[in-house]
Amino acid sequence: MRWVFGARPVPGVRFRNDASRGRAAGRGSGIGDDRVVSPGSRAAPLVYAHTDFEAHDLAARRHGRTVAVCLPARDEERTVGQIVEAVRASLTAAGGGADVVDEVVVVDDGSGDATAEVARSAGARVITACTRPGGKGQAMRTALEETGADLLVFLDADIENFAPHFVTGLLGPLLTDDDVVLVKGFYLRPLHGEPDGGGRVTELVARPAIDLLWPYLAGIRQPLAGETAAPRAVLDKIDLAPGYGVELAMLVDIAGRFGVERLAQVDLGVRVHRNRTLPELRVHATDVLHAALERAGIAMPASGGS
Repeated sequence: MRWVFGARPVPGVRFRNDASRGRAAGRGSGIGDDRVVSPGSRAAPLVYAHTDFEAHDLAARRHGRTVAVCLPARDEERTVGQIVEAVRASLTAAGGGADVVDEVVVVDDGSGDATAEVARSAGARVITACTRPGGKGQAMRTALEETGADLLVFLDADIENFAPHFVTGLLGPLLTDDDVVLVKGFYLRPLHGEPDGGGRVTELVARPAIDLLWPYLAGIRQPLAGETAAPRAVLDKIDLAPGYGVELAMLVDIAGRFGVERLAQVDLGVRVHRNRTLPELRVHATDVLHAALERAGIAMPASGGS
């Protein structure tokens, strides 16, 4: 499929129009091969559209690999159920959909509402995080430890306009190219009635840190996107950072270990979620800054892991 995002090309990205690459899934992955690559020699991540991938085609490309969709969740009773129901109905054989996903796991990170009950009623396997609340990174680590799936798709549990293409878009690059080690979603984020403008922590903290410390990652459109996917074999090689710094840490650590050319990002369209207040975002920003400075070699006190 031919696809162009926006009116102007973005430096540092490669567009991928053919989802069936020569290194087709099942022909032997290079995931276990770490690369030592100097920043100046790094290539750019691949870019896809979610429309490049169709559920039944992806089901045929699994070749026995297991897939888990994991949602770290705290106080998300309003949205978590509809996300779980949509995944199960459209992307699991047990729910009557395409045989793409084996299980949906919700990690309840110290919720004070009915998040766990709603998720369980919708058909998810619900796990209580080890510490309450332990933070997003810890919840993701719990999901990794509790599921034996070969491929993990992480979703935020506060998406209000969720659709199955969020999952198929993230899984597509992993199932069609064994060289891909991390997939990040990107999307428009409405804010205060405007069609875009969300992602304040991304623009004010994450992007400046990337520009200064890891400029070869500047082509990643939304480095803090909670919609991400990776093989277990990759996640087992890194430490998932605590708190809200986990996404930036994953990006930096995986790119540094495997190379930027093995990253992919997928246009998921529009993402609507609960926009947080500035005091709430300060907690997010602090965790992101902590993860960035720690990876830059600056000694830091322990993160709050919010």
